[in-house]
Amino acid sequence: MVKLQRLGIVISNKMQKSVVVAVEYRCKHQFYSKVVVRTKRYLAHDEENNCNIGDEVILEESRPLSKRKRWVVKKILNKSVIVN
Repeated sequence: MVKLQRLGIVISNKMQKSVVVAVEYRCKHQFYSKVVVRTKRYLAHDEENNCNIGDEVILEESRPLSKRKRWVVKKILNKSVIVN
């Protein structure tokens, strides 16, 4: 069985072992024929709490872990640079 994967950016890590990831995709508007950018937010499981806001991650589909959590952080591609 092939598992789905998504590429996105972490936008919240305030929960324990969970992150919110924004995934952008482009689609064509039916009437105006213009390319529109849509964003979908996924709750993902982060076992070691390694993700920070701004990190680019790969999500992988999994079994339901809670009411809204059905994705797992598979790999962190780019760590964000935090500027204070």
